Amino acid sequence: MSKQFFSNLSQNYIEILDDDEYYDITIEVGEDPNVKIFRAHMIILYYRSPFLRRTLSSNKKNYNGVLAHIKLSDISPEIFQIILRYIYGGIISLNEQKPLEILRVLAAADQLLLQELVEHLQNYLLENKFEWMEQYFELIYRTSFQSNFLLELQQFCTNFMAKYPEKVFKSLDFNSISEKSLISLIKRDDLQMKEIEVWENVLKWGLGKHPTLLPDTTTWSDDDFKMMENTLQHCLPLIRFFSLSSDEFIQKVHPYKKLLNNQLYEDLLNSHLNTNSEPSDNILLPRYRYIINEIIDSEIVNLNIASLISRWIDKIDIKSKFAYTRELYLPYEFTLLLRGSRDGFSPKKFHELCDNKLCTVTFIKIKETEEIIGGYNPLKWKSHNEGEWGETKDSFIFSFKSKNNFKNPILSHVKNTSYALFFCNHFGPTFGSNDFDIFAEESSEYNRCQCIQEDYEKKIRDTADFFSIEDYEVFQITMKND
Repeated sequence: MSKQFFSNLSQNYIEILDDDEYYDITIEVGEDPNVKIFRAHMIILYYRSPFLRRTLSSNKKNYNGVLAHIKLSDISPEIFQIILRYIYGGIISLNEQKPLEILRVLAAADQLLLQELVEHLQNYLLENKFEWMEQYFELIYRTSFQSNFLLELQQFCTNFMAKYPEKVFKSLDFNSISEKSLISLIKRDDLQMKEIEVWENVLKWGLGKHPTLLPDTTTWSDDDFKMMENTLQHCLPLIRFFSLSSDEFIQKVHPYKKLLNNQLYEDLLNSHLNTNSEPSDNILLPRYRYIINEIIDSEIVNLNIASLISRWIDKIDIKSKFAYTRELYLPYEFTLLLRGSRDGFSPKKFHELCDNKLCTVTFIKIKETEEIIGGYNPLKWKSHNEGEWGETKDSFIFSFKSKNNFKNPILSHVKNTSYALFFCNHFGPTFGSNDFDIFAEESSEYNRCQCIQEDYEKKIRDTADFFSIEDYEVFQITMKND
């Protein structure tokens, strides 16, 4: 059995620090007129600070008895006094310290490579001084990105910039942002900026590196384009060019075509002009400039699929194979009416929760597969003992390979409008005669589910076999108020 007596040990080392008799090194700290000389002990500094260890290796006590002496001009005496007490006694008290002083202690600890203290101070600021950090964001930003080790503060800055980019770009000297910081920002999926704004700010940053270069590309030589391409070489692959509209592409990207890889530019051009062109597998998806639960509370689909459904409802880019790569289109709120795993898998529950609701979208995840099928009903679902047809030209059914695979969705519009929908007490959401058939035969729960093309343009499954439902959701869509 062993017992650790750290409290007394710490106190003894603080007494050593305060003793003027046995020191063997002096440390000159600060700049005129605020300079102070501290007396210390090389052996303690050597083993407590990797930075001071390197410094002391070339400043050991001379044989003629002259004390070793080092200078730390960029740390104030007040801050170094706090650091020394930590080095000797492992003690630091923050309750009476102002946030700015704590930040200065953190910067000094980082310089002296006191990793334990660096981690503690970063966590303390994030947990206790978050609002102050947001208020003095520019100072936090400058401090954190001057170091390779203040990773928690750097993450805070990147999160803040992603959430409030307009505040950052207006308050910061944008040209002073490091390439590392810019890359960490524009690679984020949740950056709250339109893609055209991302592109314009990256160009602005690049032009800031070359003050003699005019924004008008008609004045650029081939060497100018090459120089800018080299400056932006790590940023260009992170711009989601396929998310731009045709107008944005021709007005804002075309003048800079020489900055882009030739194949990328041709693919971009084809995506806007050629409806038969196929997207490649490495296209970056649109950014999530929304909180998903504010749009759709779903266990089955994500915002990309909700965006595609919204485009299909409003007949936007319905023939384009690049529709999923465009900026997310989310004019609707999806209000959850039913979730099978929560409410049950019976026609009775479906009609109880979903009847008489205009404009609904159904999503079904098929059991033992990642496949998702669904349909849009612009009319109201109804109960009917014998069955009744619903007529509309605006309904459609669809399928996706999985939640995250929406490169080649199947969209099938109704062709026989008289049989677009089927309303019956024993059926759930049903489209066409058999195109999307959810039925409970001699059971309270669905047990006959299949998709056979009849009244819609395309079949949405490769097989007409019956399938089981892992989960399903029905949403009512309404136009957002904003």
